[in-house]
Amino acid sequence: MILCANFKANKTRQDTRAYMAVVESFVSANGIGDTIIVFPPFTALEHDPRNVLIGVQNAYPVQNGAYTGEIALEQLEEFGIKTILIGHSERRHIIGETQEQITAKFRFFAEHGFAIVYCVGEPLAVREEGNDILMAYIEQQFEGIDLTYSDLIVAYEPVWAIGTGLTPSNSDIELVHSALRSKTDAPLLYGGSVKVDNASTIMALDNVDGILVGSASLSANDFCEMIAQATELQ
Repeated sequence: MILCANFKANKTRQDTRAYMAVVESFVSANGIGDTIIVFPPFTALEHDPRNVLIGVQNAYPVQNGAYTGEIALEQLEEFGIKTILIGHSERRHIIGETQEQITAKFRFFAEHGFAIVYCVGEPLAVREEGNDILMAYIEQQFEGIDLTYSDLIVAYEPVWAIGTGLTPSNSDIELVHSALRSKTDAPLLYGGSVKVDNASTIMALDNVDGILVGSASLSANDFCEMIAQATELQ
């Protein structure tokens, strides 16, 4: 299983240090063999990982340069970061990233050997149009993406489920993940209002290889509980 915690614009350096101490200790003490990835804010990338990988939530696809407000490969190399989140719906729908920009990021960081957690998902209006329209919408988000890339992880996150407390039915999750499995051998994660109460059920579904957790991962103890649930499933 792969379990990812996405802090988004939450937590300070001090908060992140305390969080990582709890999670690292839990993973070590329990001999966890699953892949655990934490995506803190830029200001808290300094952690020296032992049992937990640290990833970056976003970066600009250049070595360095005149890109105000961005972080580039040069800065990530300083922190030893080799894992990146690309295509998250909040980047697409709030920041306004186009598929062309997302594709450029994917290609650049794949060329530099990064593990890439690549996010796809649909807004509610698309979901309500039915499964054929839904899958056609998701298909567009794979345009220009190498689905055979060896360090690819695909995360399905229905936009309407992120941070709302709503989740698709288990059968709907399995339907989408089955369709994704036909396109790639990459591990498939589910994200979108994952929490302690539903994580185990979701991780037990067919073609679900892990979870990408947002707000519910901000509690180190809750995230550790989800890690424990993954271990029990195996």
